[in-house]
Amino acid sequence: MDTTDPAIIFDSNGVCDHCITFYNKILPFWKTDENSQSILKEKIEKIKKSSINNDFDCIMGVSGGIDSSYLLYMMVEKFNLKPLVFHVDAGWNSQIAVNNIERLIDGLNLDLYTEVINWEEMKDLQLSFIKSGVPHIDTPQDHAFFATMYKFASKHNIKYILTGGNYSTECVRNPLDWMYYQTDSTQLRDIHKKFGKKKLKDFPITNILWHKIYLPYIRGVRTLRPLDFIPYNKNDAVELLIKKFQFQKYPQKHFESRFTKFYESYWLPKKFGYDTRKVQLSSLILTNQLTRNEALKILENPPYDSESINHDFEYIATKLDIFPSQLEKYMNQPNKTYKDYKSQKNIYHFGAKVMKMLGLEKGGKR
Repeated sequence: MDTTDPAIIFDSNGVCDHCITFYNKILPFWKTDENSQSILKEKIEKIKKSSINNDFDCIMGVSGGIDSSYLLYMMVEKFNLKPLVFHVDAGWNSQIAVNNIERLIDGLNLDLYTEVINWEEMKDLQLSFIKSGVPHIDTPQDHAFFATMYKFASKHNIKYILTGGNYSTECVRNPLDWMYYQTDSTQLRDIHKKFGKKKLKDFPITNILWHKIYLPYIRGVRTLRPLDFIPYNKNDAVELLIKKFQFQKYPQKHFESRFTKFYESYWLPKKFGYDTRKVQLSSLILTNQLTRNEALKILENPPYDSESINHDFEYIATKLDIFPSQLEKYMNQPNKTYKDYKSQKNIYHFGAKVMKMLGLEKGGKR
């Protein structure tokens, strides 16, 4: 991490606050030993008992990426869970992601539930964010993922949602200036109001108070991150998935979505100078899966494939029903930040402080 994170702080030894946060607030409490795995087993037994009369034990969101795919394999094969595999199709799935999901579902003999987002509304909202000039143009897709899964769990009285979030590959968080909170419904509505053309009738919208307070503490819908309780090495996980399911690797984390690939590899670094590989590689360095020199070597190459970027650029523009020249125009307009639009930032920050005081959240500077 470097000063492209506007909020980064270095101590007198040149160590940044991302590393200090990891060593002081995550590592001392993050264990994947036998005791932690026993705790996870107890949690899973509780999940099974809560769903004894149901066809499945829990919801498990799967994108086709490495984290969620490995989580699915471990929970089914090693812990004998019966999850309903939950996938949200926001219109941007890569063919590799589709193939990976199908292979996992077939190989593990599971049921897949897919929620398809209204494309016309999704497209209008995505264009609104592009027109707004903010870095975080992937927010509509992420917001739809969260909101859809939360609402499905609430509607069907499902008590547990399992996610692939983890410290092993995500202990360093994206700076707020790079990726603002995806679930901020106030900002989402404000940007759409200013730049959108269609009414959002079907698009799923959540808000922090609903999914952070009402769902867990009133409805009893809990979210669990099992990968934090077991050893998880990214390369080992990929090799296992390839061997067992002919899993196809991605060039970079989050590239299972074609829009996210464009957003993280081109929009952010080209327009704002933000390279999300620095966050991803930093996490792997801190968790001893990569050396700093190896990471620096990776960063010598651009984040996008120079041979295919023109094709990707044209694909994104065409799918959004605009000309490539229009997308280029939006790329070149003045940069904005989340601070230029209405938001619930104060609620998020207050909530984060309370969660950390209560020990419900560890680490992170967002």
